[in-house]
Amino acid sequence: MITDEQLLRYSRHILLDKLDIAGQEAILAARALVIGAGGLAHPALTYLVSSGVGHITVVDNDSIEISNLQRQYWFSDQDIGEAKARVLCRQLQAHHPHAQLQPVVARADASLLQQQVQHVDIVLDCTDTFASRRLINQVCFNARKPLVSASALVFAGQLAVYDFRDGHGPCYQCLFEKEMNDEGSSCAKNGVFAPLLGIMGAAQASEALQLIAGIHPAGCWLHCFDAHHFQWQRLQLAANPDCPVCGQTALSTKPCG
Repeated sequence: MITDEQLLRYSRHILLDKLDIAGQEAILAARALVIGAGGLAHPALTYLVSSGVGHITVVDNDSIEISNLQRQYWFSDQDIGEAKARVLCRQLQAHHPHAQLQPVVARADASLLQQQVQHVDIVLDCTDTFASRRLINQVCFNARKPLVSASALVFAGQLAVYDFRDGHGPCYQCLFEKEMNDEGSSCAKNGVFAPLLGIMGAAQASEALQLIAGIHPAGCWLHCFDAHHFQWQRLQLAANPDCPVCGQTALSTKPCG
Protein backbone atom coordinates (compact mmCIF):
# COMPACT_ATOMS: atom_id res chain seq x y z
CA MET A 1 0.00 0.00 0.00
CA ILE A 2 1.15 3.52 -0.76
CA THR A 3 2.00 5.53 2.36
CA ASP A 4 0.88 9.05 3.27
CA GLU A 5 4.43 10.32 2.70
CA GLN A 6 4.47 8.71 -0.76
CA LEU A 7 1.09 10.23 -1.57
CA LEU A 8 2.63 13.65 -0.99
CA ARG A 9 5.95 12.93 -2.68
CA TYR A 10 4.41 11.51 -5.85
CA SER A 11 1.21 13.59 -5.86
CA ARG A 12 1.94 15.13 -9.27
CA HIS A 13 2.14 11.67 -10.79
CA ILE A 14 -0.96 10.48 -8.99
CA LEU A 15 -2.91 13.46 -10.35
CA LEU A 16 -2.30 12.21 -13.90
CA ASP A 17 -5.37 10.30 -15.10
CA LYS A 18 -3.30 7.79 -17.06
CA LEU A 19 -0.98 7.09 -14.11
CA ASP A 20 -3.06 7.51 -10.94
CA ILE A 21 -2.28 5.58 -7.72
CA ALA A 22 -2.14 2.21 -9.50
CA GLY A 23 0.57 3.39 -11.87
CA GLN A 24 2.61 4.95 -9.08
CA GLU A 25 2.32 1.78 -7.00
CA ALA A 26 3.66 -0.20 -9.95
CA ILE A 27 6.61 2.19 -10.18
CA LEU A 28 7.31 1.86 -6.45
CA ALA A 29 7.30 -1.93 -6.73
CA ALA A 30 9.47 -2.10 -9.87
CA ARG A 31 13.04 -3.32 -10.17
CA ALA A 32 15.18 -1.77 -12.93
CA LEU A 33 18.60 -2.55 -14.34
CA VAL A 34 20.60 0.33 -15.84
CA ILE A 35 23.65 -0.76 -17.82
CA GLY A 36 26.20 2.02 -18.12
CA ALA A 37 26.81 4.96 -15.78
CA GLY A 38 27.74 7.60 -18.34
CA GLY A 39 25.98 10.48 -20.07
CA LEU A 40 22.69 8.67 -20.76
CA ALA A 41 22.47 7.11 -17.31
CA HIS A 42 22.73 10.41 -15.43
CA PRO A 43 19.42 11.90 -16.63
CA ALA A 44 17.74 8.49 -16.91
CA LEU A 45 18.57 7.60 -13.31
CA THR A 46 17.67 11.07 -12.07
CA TYR A 47 14.07 10.57 -13.18
CA LEU A 48 13.82 6.88 -12.32
CA VAL A 49 14.97 7.58 -8.77
CA SER A 50 12.93 10.74 -8.24
CA SER A 51 9.85 8.98 -9.64
CA GLY A 52 10.18 6.26 -7.01
CA VAL A 53 11.34 3.15 -8.88
CA GLY A 54 11.62 0.62 -6.07
CA HIS A 55 15.06 -0.87 -6.69
CA ILE A 56 17.70 0.06 -9.26
CA THR A 57 20.91 -1.79 -10.09
CA VAL A 58 23.61 0.15 -11.98
CA VAL A 59 26.30 -1.82 -13.84
CA ASP A 60 29.50 -0.17 -15.09
CA ASN A 61 33.19 -1.00 -14.81
CA ASP A 62 34.60 2.38 -15.89
CA SER A 63 36.34 5.00 -13.75
CA ILE A 64 35.63 8.73 -13.90
CA GLU A 65 37.85 10.87 -16.13
CA ILE A 66 37.98 14.64 -16.49
CA SER A 67 36.48 14.41 -20.01
CA ASN A 68 33.31 12.88 -18.50
CA LEU A 69 32.47 16.00 -16.49
CA GLN A 70 31.15 17.91 -19.54
CA ARG A 71 27.99 15.78 -19.59
CA GLN A 72 28.02 13.37 -16.62
CA TYR A 73 26.83 15.97 -14.16
CA TRP A 74 26.60 13.90 -10.97
CA PHE A 75 30.41 13.67 -11.02
CA SER A 76 32.89 16.31 -9.85
CA ASP A 77 36.64 16.85 -10.03
CA GLN A 78 37.00 15.19 -6.63
CA ASP A 79 35.55 11.96 -8.06
CA ILE A 80 38.13 11.49 -10.84
CA GLY A 81 39.58 8.00 -10.69
CA GLU A 82 36.66 6.50 -8.75
CA ALA A 83 34.23 3.91 -10.09
CA LYS A 84 31.37 5.53 -12.02
CA ALA A 85 28.65 3.17 -10.80
CA ARG A 86 29.62 3.57 -7.15
CA VAL A 87 29.82 7.38 -7.24
CA LEU A 88 26.61 7.76 -9.25
CA CYS A 89 24.64 5.61 -6.80
CA ARG A 90 26.17 7.42 -3.85
CA GLN A 91 25.27 10.84 -5.21
CA LEU A 92 21.70 9.87 -6.07
CA GLN A 93 21.26 8.18 -2.70
CA ALA A 94 22.32 11.38 -0.93
CA HIS A 95 19.66 13.37 -2.77
CA HIS A 96 16.98 10.66 -2.47
CA PRO A 97 17.42 8.76 0.84
CA HIS A 98 14.32 6.66 0.12
CA ALA A 99 15.90 5.14 -3.00
CA GLN A 100 17.33 1.63 -3.15
CA LEU A 101 20.39 1.73 -5.38
CA GLN A 102 22.91 -1.05 -5.94
CA PRO A 103 26.15 -0.37 -7.85
CA VAL A 104 27.83 -3.28 -9.63
CA VAL A 105 31.39 -2.36 -10.59
CA ALA A 106 31.98 -4.98 -13.26
CA ARG A 107 31.96 -5.42 -17.02
CA ALA A 108 28.52 -6.23 -18.39
CA ASP A 109 29.45 -9.55 -19.96
CA ALA A 110 27.01 -12.34 -20.84
CA SER A 111 27.32 -14.10 -17.49
CA LEU A 112 26.69 -10.99 -15.41
CA LEU A 113 23.82 -9.83 -17.62
CA GLN A 114 22.07 -13.20 -17.49
CA GLN A 115 22.34 -13.15 -13.71
CA GLN A 116 21.09 -9.57 -13.30
CA VAL A 117 18.38 -9.42 -15.96
CA GLN A 118 16.36 -12.31 -14.53
CA HIS A 119 15.77 -10.37 -11.28
CA VAL A 120 14.41 -7.11 -12.78
CA ASP A 121 11.27 -5.88 -14.52
CA ILE A 122 12.92 -3.60 -17.07
CA VAL A 123 16.36 -2.89 -18.54
CA LEU A 124 17.80 0.42 -19.74
CA ASP A 125 20.74 0.19 -22.12
CA CYS A 126 22.87 3.29 -21.51
CA THR A 127 26.04 1.85 -23.05
CA ASP A 128 27.98 3.29 -25.97
CA THR A 129 29.12 0.37 -28.12
CA PHE A 130 27.37 -1.78 -30.71
CA ALA A 131 28.80 -4.94 -29.16
CA SER A 132 27.28 -4.15 -25.76
CA ARG A 133 23.91 -3.26 -27.26
CA ARG A 134 23.77 -6.49 -29.26
CA LEU A 135 24.58 -8.55 -26.18
CA ILE A 136 22.05 -6.75 -23.97
CA ASN A 137 19.42 -7.16 -26.67
CA GLN A 138 20.06 -10.92 -26.87
CA VAL A 139 19.93 -11.44 -23.09
CA CYS A 140 16.77 -9.36 -22.67
CA PHE A 141 15.03 -11.20 -25.50
CA ASN A 142 15.94 -14.58 -24.05
CA ALA A 143 14.66 -13.49 -20.62
CA ARG A 144 11.54 -11.78 -22.04
CA LYS A 145 12.34 -8.50 -20.32
CA PRO A 146 11.48 -5.12 -21.91
CA LEU A 147 14.47 -3.11 -23.07
CA VAL A 148 14.77 0.66 -23.50
CA SER A 149 17.81 1.42 -25.64
CA ALA A 150 19.28 4.81 -26.52
CA SER A 151 22.38 6.24 -28.15
CA ALA A 152 23.90 9.68 -28.70
CA LEU A 153 26.73 10.83 -30.94
CA VAL A 154 27.69 14.31 -32.15
CA PHE A 155 24.22 15.98 -32.44
CA ALA A 156 22.22 12.80 -33.23
CA GLY A 157 20.24 10.65 -30.80
CA GLN A 158 18.27 7.42 -31.22
CA LEU A 159 15.80 5.73 -28.89
CA ALA A 160 13.74 2.55 -29.16
CA VAL A 161 11.68 0.35 -26.86
CA TYR A 162 11.80 -3.40 -27.43
CA ASP A 163 9.04 -5.09 -25.45
CA PHE A 164 9.96 -8.76 -25.33
CA ARG A 165 7.40 -9.80 -22.71
CA ASP A 166 5.37 -11.71 -25.31
CA GLY A 167 8.46 -13.47 -26.66
CA HIS A 168 8.67 -11.81 -30.08
CA GLY A 169 10.48 -8.96 -31.85
CA PRO A 170 11.31 -6.62 -33.39
CA CYS A 171 14.62 -6.29 -31.59
CA TYR A 172 17.82 -4.27 -31.83
CA GLN A 173 19.34 -6.87 -34.16
CA CYS A 174 16.45 -6.38 -36.60
CA LEU A 175 17.38 -2.71 -36.83
CA PHE A 176 21.13 -3.23 -37.16
CA GLU A 177 21.33 -6.43 -39.19
CA LYS A 178 24.97 -6.15 -40.13
CA GLU A 179 27.86 -6.43 -37.68
CA MET A 180 28.60 -2.80 -36.83
CA ASN A 181 32.14 -1.68 -36.04
CA ASP A 182 32.59 0.46 -32.93
CA GLU A 183 35.85 1.87 -34.24
CA GLY A 184 35.31 5.42 -35.45
CA SER A 185 31.83 5.74 -33.92
CA SER A 186 32.75 6.77 -30.39
CA CYS A 187 32.19 10.06 -28.56
CA ALA A 188 35.92 10.13 -27.85
CA LYS A 189 36.65 10.37 -31.58
CA ASN A 190 33.65 12.33 -32.82
CA GLY A 191 32.42 14.33 -29.83
CA VAL A 192 28.93 14.65 -28.42
CA PHE A 193 26.73 17.64 -27.58
CA ALA A 194 26.20 17.62 -23.81
CA PRO A 195 22.45 18.52 -23.77
CA LEU A 196 21.77 15.70 -26.26
CA LEU A 197 22.60 13.16 -23.53
CA GLY A 198 20.15 14.88 -21.19
CA ILE A 199 17.36 14.73 -23.76
CA MET A 200 17.90 11.11 -24.72
CA GLY A 201 18.45 9.89 -21.15
CA ALA A 202 15.30 11.66 -19.93
CA ALA A 203 13.41 10.10 -22.85
CA GLN A 204 14.64 6.67 -21.76
CA ALA A 205 13.28 7.28 -18.27
CA SER A 206 9.95 8.43 -19.72
CA GLU A 207 9.57 5.28 -21.80
CA ALA A 208 10.66 3.03 -18.93
CA LEU A 209 8.25 4.58 -16.42
CA GLN A 210 5.33 4.24 -18.83
CA LEU A 211 6.19 0.59 -19.49
CA ILE A 212 6.36 -0.08 -15.75
CA ALA A 213 3.04 1.68 -15.14
CA GLY A 214 1.35 -0.20 -17.99
CA ILE A 215 0.49 2.91 -19.99
CA HIS A 216 3.05 2.71 -22.80
CA PRO A 217 1.48 2.92 -26.30
CA ALA A 218 1.59 -0.26 -28.37
CA GLY A 219 4.03 -0.68 -31.23
CA CYS A 220 7.78 -0.47 -31.68
CA TRP A 221 9.19 2.81 -32.95
CA LEU A 222 12.64 4.19 -33.56
CA HIS A 223 12.82 7.81 -32.42
CA CYS A 224 15.60 9.83 -34.05
CA PHE A 225 16.53 13.25 -32.69
CA ASP A 226 18.61 15.96 -34.36
CA ALA A 227 19.72 18.31 -31.59
CA HIS A 228 21.27 20.79 -34.02
CA HIS A 229 17.93 21.50 -35.71
CA PHE A 230 15.82 20.30 -32.76
CA GLN A 231 13.83 17.88 -34.88
CA TRP A 232 12.34 14.48 -34.06
CA GLN A 233 11.63 11.73 -36.57
CA ARG A 234 9.67 8.55 -35.76
CA LEU A 235 9.97 5.33 -37.75
CA GLN A 236 7.91 2.21 -37.13
CA LEU A 237 9.98 -0.94 -36.73
CA ALA A 238 8.99 -4.37 -37.98
CA ALA A 239 10.41 -7.73 -36.95
CA ASN A 240 12.83 -9.36 -39.37
CA PRO A 241 11.73 -13.01 -39.86
CA ASP A 242 15.37 -13.92 -40.53
CA CYS A 243 16.75 -12.12 -37.47
CA PRO A 244 19.24 -14.39 -35.64
CA VAL A 245 17.85 -13.21 -32.28
CA CYS A 246 14.06 -12.95 -32.60
CA GLY A 247 13.36 -14.44 -36.07
CA GLN A 248 11.48 -17.69 -36.72
CA THR A 249 14.69 -19.69 -37.21
CA ALA A 250 16.12 -18.42 -33.94
CA LEU A 251 12.85 -19.14 -32.07
CA SER A 252 12.81 -22.72 -33.32
CA THR A 253 16.36 -23.45 -32.16
CA LYS A 254 16.63 -21.78 -28.75
CA PRO A 255 14.33 -20.93 -25.86
CA CYS A 256 13.02 -17.42 -25.18
CA GLY A 257 12.54 -17.79 -21.42
